[in-house]
Amino acid sequence: MADSPSQLIDERIGELSDWRGDTLARVRELVKEVDPEVEETWKWRGVPVWEHDGMICTGETYKKVVKLTFTKGASLDDPRGLFNSSLEGNTRRAIDIHEDDELDEAALKDLVRAAIDLNAGA
Repeated sequence: MADSPSQLIDERIGELSDWRGDTLARVRELVKEVDPEVEETWKWRGVPVWEHDGMICTGETYKKVVKLTFTKGASLDDPRGLFNSSLEGNTRRAIDIHEDDELDEAALKDLVRAAIDLNAGA
């Protein structure tokens, strides 16, 4: 039997076994704090995705960065300026988190909440 998306995300976090795994795990916790009913999916051969009435964000991991891409990020208010990547497009916006970055958790939760509201048409 195939692993569930949540199990695959657990495995990815465990495989990373460094700051990237810790960061991905923390982001996941924050998303779930905002929306305990969030649906975790696994797309594009290995990208964790959090959804509620559509995609909220993805959690990609690279050698030097954990990238959170908000699929409708260009439509979200970002008063604390978390978006620092994929700024040129008309739809997506991303947050690149580097090893020594301190994540503004409250601002991230606000973005997640806003993305859920946007998906719900609120």
